[in-house]
Amino acid sequence: MARSLPEMVQRGHNYAIVDEVDSILIDEARTPLIISGPSTGSAQMYYQFASIVRSLTRDLDYEVDEEKKTVMPTEAGIAKVEKLIGVANLYESGAVSLVHQLEQALRAKELFRRDKDYLVDRGEIKIIDEFTGRTLDGRRWSDGLHQAVEAKERVRIQDENHTWATVTLQNYFRMYEKISGMTGTAETEAAEFANTYSLQVVPIPTHRPIQRLDQSDLIYKTEAAKFAAIVEEVKERHAKGQPILLGTASVEKSELLSRELSQAGVPHEVLNAKHHFREADIVAQAGRPGAVTVATNMAGRGVDIILGGNPEGLASREVSGRGLQPGTEEYDAALAEAVARYEGQCALDADIVRAAGGLYVLGTERHDSRRIDNQLRGRSGRQGDPGESRFYLSLEDDLMRLFATGAVSWVMDRAMPDDIPLEAKMVSRSIERAQTTVEGRNAEIRKEVLKYDEVMNEQRKVIYARRQQVIDGEDIHEATLEMIERQIAAVVETYLESEFPEAWDLNALLVDLPTYYPTTVSMST
Repeated sequence: MARSLPEMVQRGHNYAIVDEVDSILIDEARTPLIISGPSTGSAQMYYQFASIVRSLTRDLDYEVDEEKKTVMPTEAGIAKVEKLIGVANLYESGAVSLVHQLEQALRAKELFRRDKDYLVDRGEIKIIDEFTGRTLDGRRWSDGLHQAVEAKERVRIQDENHTWATVTLQNYFRMYEKISGMTGTAETEAAEFANTYSLQVVPIPTHRPIQRLDQSDLIYKTEAAKFAAIVEEVKERHAKGQPILLGTASVEKSELLSRELSQAGVPHEVLNAKHHFREADIVAQAGRPGAVTVATNMAGRGVDIILGGNPEGLASREVSGRGLQPGTEEYDAALAEAVARYEGQCALDADIVRAAGGLYVLGTERHDSRRIDNQLRGRSGRQGDPGESRFYLSLEDDLMRLFATGAVSWVMDRAMPDDIPLEAKMVSRSIERAQTTVEGRNAEIRKEVLKYDEVMNEQRKVIYARRQQVIDGEDIHEATLEMIERQIAAVVETYLESEFPEAWDLNALLVDLPTYYPTTVSMST
């Protein structure tokens, strides 16, 4: 936290313009902003509990509710843990920290998956943003969860952080006098924008009519059958020269699909949090004839895939490959020559791609949020270009398994082969209801986060106003004396409230007063 005026980087809260406003004000709003500093903690305890939970059995020693994202130890599990760590009662008042360690170790084991929720990068745990698919460098889970995941993956445990200050995104942005933003996917959250931020959602018509063809979903019984069908579809589209963007929900699934495509002999690129340094290069080629790109949410929001390829991106890739140094005259001349050459080639390739049907977006599963699905679809058919999109689903997908159980039961009761897809309005409606259910649950979480923060917000305003006065160098001597006088008067009244002196608790007053002001207090008669 800033301790002087030169250290402050935030000026007044006058006006904010937020790009991809739904991502910031809605998706990110479940997690409060935290300023933290190093604290002390025992790394050995995290390793010990990570080892203990590896020996525990799901459904026997603990129960998992994936829908609510909770893990609870059973009586049998508690008894086993007590025996392993040598305590008589895990829930005694002196063992509260042990219960916390156990709960976080179980959450790390069951609810946080490698290559889905986080990456292990050179011995460091990096969080993957569930909405953008990118790693959140510098961010760590709080309350010892990050340390529990580090212990689970057997990497070095970094020091715990102690929270110095916290504020919800809702209350932070409500500090601005005016706020606005733009996004392509805000209409589904219009009510929350209005209720939380007093913002009206205004739809702006597209510059050119949308020619993209959004096909109905195909649902398969198993994930294996779904991926087999996807590979066949990709081979067919690739053969006719149509570029394909395959959207996956995690790094893990993107690598699984990549292996399937490699075994089928389909050349492709993979864009996920592990290959973020190649993002510009991969996106530049994604619109070329026959290009196949497997990507996580990184290729969704804010990514512009140009049909025929991006001349600047392709030229930069070629010139950098020659070993030329950016910023030199030789590099600039080579880049200009390459851009001119690629502009002509990309224009010809763009016509080929349009004739093949434009960019084909194939989603490999539905996300929790309809807006993420819409962002993926929106990579195709931009600026009036032709395009097509379709989602391939399976009954083993997380969304279907957890929230569309009725549709799953209905499909499973039908005698149909695994490799025959189903197109049914009943299933499509069930998927929509499942997404609405998850969105509603997330909205309730944001509402609860804000409700609890409102309790502190008024106090926060007062404290930070005083703190700002100190940083600005204002003379607050008189105000401080007034506060001290009011506080001492309140304390004295607490112990001397009776009108009878013999009822006054003078000894307690003498003990309590120095806790408010560093001075020696004595009593004389």
